[in-house]
Amino acid sequence: MQLKDLRPAEGSKKSRKRVGRGNSSGHGTTAGRGTKGQLSRSGGGKGAGFEGGQQPLAMRLPKLPGFTNHSRVEYAPVNVARLEGLFADGDTVDAESLMAKGVIKHDYIPVKVLGDGELTKKLTVKVDKVSASAKAKIEAAGGKVEPAC
Repeated sequence: MQLKDLRPAEGSKKSRKRVGRGNSSGHGTTAGRGTKGQLSRSGGGKGAGFEGGQQPLAMRLPKLPGFTNHSRVEYAPVNVARLEGLFADGDTVDAESLMAKGVIKHDYIPVKVLGDGELTKKLTVKVDKVSASAKAKIEAAGGKVEPAC
């Protein structure tokens, strides 16, 4: 036996139905679609997801999951450990000084100081928000927390 002798098994290959090729083919005139009605027309039938006039599932569900609060304020977080490494004793920490040192990218984004890490330097912190643990660490080191101007 050679490669040229290989043939598919008898009856495994069927020729496709050629509709609309004359009445003698057995699938002429209406091409197996029936006589009249929605399904006999070109482009006829219901669209994908049609539920018989009921509001489709894709339209009943919300477009995106969850809820977005448009009045939420996003703060740029800065930990006291970062302040310890970047600022000298007696320095003032505000949005401009943080931006100058590359901690935050923009000075118009509100800043919140968080209490992760240790602080030994006496700093004056003037930012939008300070967590309770960060405030305690700043004041324990001899510094003070003032409201942002």
